[in-house]
Amino acid sequence: MIETSNFKKGVCLEYKGAPMIIVDVTFSTPTARGANTIAKTKLRNLLTGQLINESIRSGEKFNEVDLEHRNISYLYSDGTRWHFMDSESYDQFDLGKDELGDSTNYLVDGIEGLRATFVEGKLADVQLPNTVDLVVTEADPAIKGATAQAQLKKAVLETGMETQVPPYITQGEKVRIDTRDGHFVERVRE
Repeated sequence: MIETSNFKKGVCLEYKGAPMIIVDVTFSTPTARGANTIAKTKLRNLLTGQLINESIRSGEKFNEVDLEHRNISYLYSDGTRWHFMDSESYDQFDLGKDELGDSTNYLVDGIEGLRATFVEGKLADVQLPNTVDLVVTEADPAIKGATAQAQLKKAVLETGMETQVPPYITQGEKVRIDTRDGHFVERVRE
């Protein structure tokens, strides 16, 4: 059992019959005498991804959620579904665009460091590594003489994702991209 006093970012609990993870929490004590401390929480449903804000009184207890993390590998995409394999049991599963969201922009053959989170035996989330290396398939030409400020230009990556890169990046080069916000990190030298 998890008590309100043990709330912190990253704690998983069962709330209103659904598995939730605490995204943010702040504690406040009302000024009235004898009033309980209140935990103002932002919770994310692990199955639907929905965010909710709740104020929970101190002293309440919640059941813990059975979480399991496994290393997985990306296999391929058939255009509508992305297929993965558990690295230990070799079980295969697939997810659609609605379940993966923007993560599809970073999935390429040979990607390493993927982890799946299972909630009570059901797949809830796939975590990407912080950075991935992708090939530039299209890049705008550099603007001559634009040196007063750091200039960026548009580039299309092998997954179809568009991002901003420095002017020295050309088509065919490999670049490192941050998966958290999609920005250019560095050129990859092989």
